[in-house]
Amino acid sequence: MSTASLPPVAPEVLAEAVEALTARLRKKLDAAVAECAGKATEGADGTVEVRFGEDTLVTLAPGPSGAVTEAGQAVCSCLLAPRCLHRTAVLGAAPIADAEVSAEVEAEASDAAAEGASPAAGQVGALSVEPVPGSTAASGSGSESGPGSGSGPGSVEDVVAASLTPAQTRAGAALWQAASEALAAGVTAGGTVVQAELLRAAHTARLAGLPRAEAAALRVVRGLRNAREQGRGQRLSDLTAAFRELLAGAFALASGAAGPGAVGGARRAYEKGGSLRVLGLCREPVLSATGYGGVTTHLLGPGGAFHTVSDVRPGGIGRAKGAGTASVALGGAVLDHAGLARGGLLIAGATVSADGRLGAGRSVRATPVRGAAWSEEPVAALFARPVREAVAAALDAGAEPAGGTGPELLGCDVEVLGAAEDHLVARVLDGGPLVRLRVAHPHPELAHTANLRRIGGHPGLLLRVLGRPDPDRAATLRPLAVAPVPGASPTLRLPEEWLGRADLGYDRLQGDHFPRLGAGAAAPAPVPGGPDPLADAPLWRVRRLLETGVAGGRRAVAEASRGADRAAPAVPLRRAGLTGAAELAEGLAAEADRRPRDSFGRLVDASSDAYARAWLASAVHLEAAERSLVLASWS
Repeated sequence: MSTASLPPVAPEVLAEAVEALTARLRKKLDAAVAECAGKATEGADGTVEVRFGEDTLVTLAPGPSGAVTEAGQAVCSCLLAPRCLHRTAVLGAAPIADAEVSAEVEAEASDAAAEGASPAAGQVGALSVEPVPGSTAASGSGSESGPGSGSGPGSVEDVVAASLTPAQTRAGAALWQAASEALAAGVTAGGTVVQAELLRAAHTARLAGLPRAEAAALRVVRGLRNAREQGRGQRLSDLTAAFRELLAGAFALASGAAGPGAVGGARRAYEKGGSLRVLGLCREPVLSATGYGGVTTHLLGPGGAFHTVSDVRPGGIGRAKGAGTASVALGGAVLDHAGLARGGLLIAGATVSADGRLGAGRSVRATPVRGAAWSEEPVAALFARPVREAVAAALDAGAEPAGGTGPELLGCDVEVLGAAEDHLVARVLDGGPLVRLRVAHPHPELAHTANLRRIGGHPGLLLRVLGRPDPDRAATLRPLAVAPVPGASPTLRLPEEWLGRADLGYDRLQGDHFPRLGAGAAAPAPVPGGPDPLADAPLWRVRRLLETGVAGGRRAVAEASRGADRAAPAVPLRRAGLTGAAELAEGLAAEADRRPRDSFGRLVDASSDAYARAWLASAVHLEAAERSLVLASWS
C-alpha cells in the first residue's frame, strides 16, 4: 500500500466525535493526533486507513465529494468504537472540509441539473488562499463588524439592524462563547478539544442560516492548526485578523445588531444582467488550503465594473497551473481562460452575482468578440485614474460585506527603481508616490516570483501594472499582470500573441522581452526605501500585544503587561496622539490580569467574555487606524 493523505472531514463530524469522548480521553487527544502523522495508507475501494498497533485499524470512507461528511464514514476496529480515542484522533488529524466551497459546488450542480446544463466552471465559489501568505485572497474578504467599523462592542453608530431569527441570535451567542474561550486559550492551549467547540458552534451557525459566521469560525480553526503545527504558510497576523473577524461578527449576531451583510447567503445569488459586453483584463491562479485549485479571469464590464469567471475544483497547485488554459463553460462560447483574458464576450441573458461573478445556465448565450488593449478605451481609463482615488475605491470595495476575495484591481504606470529585500520599489509616474511591488502568489511552481525577480533586474523600466493594493501594508501593490507603457521607453517588448500584456502567474517573461542595455549604461542608483507610516507609528505596540494574546492566550497578555510600570507601553502612544489606542490597550492588559476570588477568597477562573470584548475593541480600533495610514501612504 502506498502512503495517502487523509481526506477532509466535515466540522460537525469531528465535533461530535470529540463530544463523545470521556474527560480522561480528551486529555490524551492532542498527543494521539500527533501520532497520526504519516500513518495514512490507501485501502480498498478508495478508503484511507490508519493503523494503531497490530489490532486497531481506523478506516475513513469519504463520500462522492471526497470528504467525510457522516459519522458512519469513519469506523474503528477497537472495542470502544465509535467513542474511542483512535477514531477521534484520525478525524482530528484530517483537514477541515471547506463547507463553503462544497455547498457552492453542490448548489451549482443542482442549478445546472434544473436548467438542463452541466455545472459551469465559471460559477464555482470564491476560495481563500490560505497557504499563500501575502495573497489578498487569503485575508481580505471579511467585513469588519466591531468598534470603529460601524457595529460591535463599543460602537452604536451606523448600525443597521438585520432581521435575525431567535435561532440565529442563539447561534451567534454560542459562536461568541466558543470564540472567546479559544482566544483566551491561544495557540498554545488551543488544541483539538478547543477547536472542536469552535467547529460545533460553526455547525450550529450553518444550521441557523449563517454561512458567513461559519466560514469565519473555520478560518480560525485552520489558523490554530497551522500555528500549532508551525506551518510554513502561517502568519500570526493572519490568525489575529481571523479572530477579529469572527468575534466581531459573532458579537453583532448575538446582540441582534448585525448589519445587512453579516448573515450572508448559503449560496451565491445570481441576478439577471441582460445583455453584457465584457473585456478580458488578466488571469489569476487560485489556491485553497483544502486542496482546491484553479483560475480566475478578471473582466471589465460597462461603466468600469469588474467581473470574474472562475474555474476552481479539487486538484491543488497542479489544477491551478493547468486551469490557465482550460475551457470556459459560459453560454456556449468556445474560449479558454487564456483567450478570454485577452479577448472579450458579448453575453445575452447574463446572470451576475453581487460580487461581479458571471453565471452560466441554459438561458445564457455568449459570443466571443475582439478584446481591447490596455492602451485603448475603456480599459485605458483604469490607468488614468488618480492613484489615491483608485486605492480608496479598491479598499472600500474589498471591505464591503458582499465583497469578493479582496480589494478591487488597481491600474497604474510605474518606473521600476530596483529590488529591495523581498519586494521591488517603483515610483508611480507623473509625480506619484513610491510603491512596493510584492509577489501576489509566492508558490514556487507559479511564475509570479520569477517574473518579479526579472523585472527587478531592469532599473528604470517603465511598466503598466494591474494588481491589488495590499490593505495591510503601506503603499504596496501585488501585481497580477503587466504591459508596456504606451509611447514610453524603455519598456517591455512583448510577443504579438500576448496582445500587449503578460499574466504574471502564467506567462514567463524572458530576456528578449526587456529593452537591451547599452554598452555604457550607468550603474543602478541605490534603491530608496520610502517612508512607511505603519512601521514608524507606535501602533506596533498594540499589534504586538494583540498577537501575544493570540499566540499565548490570556495568560501571556497578563504576563507581558506586568512590571514596575504597567502604563509605560502606552506612553509612546499618547505622545503620538493615539490616546484611544493607549486606553484600549491598557484596558486589555488590566482585564487579562484580573483575578477574581470567590466568597472564601479563593482564586477562580475569570470569564473570557469581558476579556474577549476588550481584545476585540482594541483589535478593531487598530485595524481602522492602520487602514487610515495605509490610505495616506498612497498620497
